[in-house]
Amino acid sequence: MTTSRRSPDPTPPNSEVDHPVGSYLEVADSPEFEALRRTFRRFVFPMAALFLAWYLLFVLLSIYATDFMGIEVFGNIHLGLIIGLLQFVSTFAITTVYARWADRRFDPAAAELARRVHLTGDAR
Repeated sequence: MTTSRRSPDPTPPNSEVDHPVGSYLEVADSPEFEALRRTFRRFVFPMAALFLAWYLLFVLLSIYATDFMGIEVFGNIHLGLIIGLLQFVSTFAITTVYARWADRRFDPAAAELARRVHLTGDAR
């Protein structure tokens, strides 16, 4: 008994068949998506750099400024403990700032782009 083999699909891999209108590649190439990505990066990268610098400062102070970090503020509470706890506070503050920023600027633009893509099948 012989089995029939199907011939390979003659359609090239980068054709419209593989990427219908409204596909990720088409949306990613759209000016609206580029603007969204640029807006996101302008907020997130500086904020991440600021937080990492703040954390690195804490680590370096812990290693090289032990006398400074060991200053008693009150009772058995040292400056190092307070600065360490401020790391948690700054994490929550950054999260809150990001959530508010995203609600105001980023999410409405992303929702509009998604609505247009789903409604028309095209980002342009």
